[in-house]
Amino acid sequence: MSDPQVCAAARLLQQQAVVAYPTESVWGLGCDPGSLVAVEELLRLKGRSVSKGLILIAASTEQFSSFLKGLEPDALLRFQTPQQKPTTWLVPNNGSAPEWISGGHDTLALRVTDHPLAAALCQLFGGPLVSTSANPQGQPAAISAEQVQAYFGQAVAVQTPGTVGGAVKPSEIRHLLSGEIVREG
Repeated sequence: MSDPQVCAAARLLQQQAVVAYPTESVWGLGCDPGSLVAVEELLRLKGRSVSKGLILIAASTEQFSSFLKGLEPDALLRFQTPQQKPTTWLVPNNGSAPEWISGGHDTLALRVTDHPLAAALCQLFGGPLVSTSANPQGQPAAISAEQVQAYFGQAVAVQTPGTVGGAVKPSEIRHLLSGEIVREG
């Protein structure tokens, strides 16, 4: 995708900014997971505690390779198998993610996104992104660009074009090893 706004968003992500973009079901706020400065700004905007941990999205399984090292082959296959709805997997934390991403938990929340714009943003950025719903804690998740603007105004560096995908609920969250559903999707 060569949309100038998406390219600009990817450049801003590389400069530790927080950007807004559509995902499968709601608008998301994202940033570079390796940047403590960016993650702290995202958490401040949302009013969210670092102890909750954060979801990472990527365009492909390959972008998660460092986080998936050490997985048994059957678990890796389960992670790579396409699901009927957006699914975030809780994978064992192998120590490759900073604590501000894991929230100190023994799992990481990872999702290969099916949304073309979110996937393009990950591709242009060059790796996974933090992805959390675009809303202050306790408020409904934004489902339009206008809602993102109303919530955050100029506090978000850039807002990409686009619309949310067809999913009506946030991604399902499942434990990769046990298959336990933590949040229905």
